[in-house]
Formats: sequence, C-alpha cells, structure tokens
Amino acid sequence: MFACVGYAATAADAPLKPFAFERRDVGPEDVRIDILYCGVCHSDLHQARNEWKNTIYPCVPGHEIVGRVAETGSWVSKFRKGDLVGVGCLVDSCRECASCKDGLEQYCEVGFVGTYNGEDRHGRGITFGGYSRAVVVDQSFVLKVPETLDPAAAAPLLCAGITTWSPLRHWKVGPEQRVGIVGLGGLGHMGVKFAKALGAEVVLFTTSQSKVADGIRLGAHEVVLSKDPDAMAKERGRFDFILDAVAANHDINAYLDLLKRDGTLVQVGAPETPLPVSVFSLLMKRRNFAGSLIGGIAETQEMLDFCGKHGITSDIEMIRMDEIEGAYERMLRSDVKYRFVIDMASMPETV
Repeated sequence: MFACVGYAATAADAPLKPFAFERRDVGPEDVRIDILYCGVCHSDLHQARNEWKNTIYPCVPGHEIVGRVAETGSWVSKFRKGDLVGVGCLVDSCRECASCKDGLEQYCEVGFVGTYNGEDRHGRGITFGGYSRAVVVDQSFVLKVPETLDPAAAAPLLCAGITTWSPLRHWKVGPEQRVGIVGLGGLGHMGVKFAKALGAEVVLFTTSQSKVADGIRLGAHEVVLSKDPDAMAKERGRFDFILDAVAANHDINAYLDLLKRDGTLVQVGAPETPLPVSVFSLLMKRRNFAGSLIGGIAETQEMLDFCGKHGITSDIEMIRMDEIEGAYERMLRSDVKYRFVIDMASMPETV
C-alpha cells in the first residue's frame, strides 16, 4: 500500500475536501499512473451528493483520467514508464460473461467495477477515483492516449467522448446519413464533432438561440431551435439516426417523429423520471428507440485512436482542485463550454 491524497465527499451535504487514503501496491498486472488531469462529469456530482441513493462515503469521484505511467507490474506488456494513458468509467469486470468476452465490459452481466464507488475485486473495499494524485489499475483497463492530443482536453473523452462514440459506431453512422444531435452540452458537443468526422450530415437541435453559432463552429451543418414548431415540422421524417444527449425531462416523441422509416433514436442523456413514448411514433414507420451506455475498452481505444488521427478533443475549462464546488454549481446552471477539467498539479501533496 502507498499513501495518496485526493478530494472526497464525506456526506451528501458536505463539500469535497482533501482526503488522505491508501492505494494498493502495484501487482504483476497493474499500472500505477500519476494523474495529470481529471474531467468533471455530472455523474461525479450525482454521486458526491448521493442523488442516486447508492453512494458509499467517503467518495473520491473522477472517471475521466489522463496521466503518465509511473510504474508497471512484472507481467505488464502493454505499457511502460512515461506513457501517456487514460482510465475511464470502469476499472474491472468479471471478464467471463458473454458481454465481457465480446469486449463490451460496460454490459458485464455480473456488473463492472466503477472507477469510483465500486467494489474493488481485489478485496480492498471501495474504489476511489481520479480526483487524486495517483491511481493503480489493471493493464487491461488502461488506455493509450495519443501524444498528439492535448492531454487535458483528452480527459473528457474517457466518458463524454465514449458515451457518444459507442452508439454512433454501433449503429454505423457515416456518409450519406442525416444525423440529429439533441442538446449541446458535455455529451452533445462531442456527438456533433464525432458525427461530422464520421462523414454524416449533422443537424443540432437546441432550445437555446445562444448555442446556434457554437453548434456551427463545432461542426453542425444546420441548427434547429426545437422550441419552434414550424422548424421542427420541416424536419419530420428526414433523419436516419438521432442521438439524444438531454438529461432533463423533454418530449421524446417530438424527435421520434423526425426519423425516417427504420430510423433509430438512441438515448444517452439520463432524465430523472421516465419519458413517455407514443407507441404510434414507433409503429407507423418501424422506428427504433434505444439506449446506450459508455463503451468497452476496445471501443474506447478505437475512439482515442480516431481522435488522435482527426485531432478531436473536448472543449474544456480548466479549474484548480479547490474550485470543484464552484464548478459543480456552475455545471448545474449549464455554465460551462463544455467540460470542466481539473489540473492535478493543484492537488495538495499532503493533508
């Protein structure tokens, strides 16, 4: 075991504060990573404040991790000291079920081990995440980050990036397809970038006039204000695929009506309450309504390699570790374009 420092929530109503804890020693298959940057995901806020009613305290959030390899175990063959690497939302799985064998560890039938607030399969309690100076992870769940990318702006790719990449790839989005992206936030802005890079005609749907210019800057060919009924009516039956990244309650049927026959709408935003679906929106044109969760390790590496080739990263705002509570409050107001990233050089060395 070795001493580590992080930022932790100790109760749902307690602000995150410096926290001393121990990481496991590096085993034969492990990689120890000195963390450089960690993205701030809305899931971090949900978990820190126990909004999903499953938080185990103390809780060290953070699952958009980029850093340098500091040490490798004796059996590690994929990485060496100094490599730029990443860790996303999961650090282990059963590795034996059908999903794991298919490289879809996010759908592990036993349940994947979350980077934080998960049960460590090494028997060392609950996992602590990337709001910390270092992390130890099995090499099978560590990813190579292209050196050509800004490492800070690459951090959100490990969650926001793969959450949007996975469905776009699974449903084979590409040239000669008309693709809609609903919502321009941490997820939506990555959806626009990826769909454009994959060769699709991209239409952004937003409720905000202020996001029109930014949508075009990020790669959308067209921006539709979804509050305008006439504008929405013109888009009916025109889309092959729609990615809905909105986490607030909204009328999903308004977007199902935009699909062509056999078109697919995939929900990646997670509203707190169920979304009513009109069955006739599906029946009349054999439309599909699906969901998607992050991505497996192979998919995530594919995404990072694609980003390295095409120069794709997240749009970020850098913060210090001690600014995290203010960042959470701003995130609740959607006051960030489009992802906060913590500079771990600001982390205290001791508590």
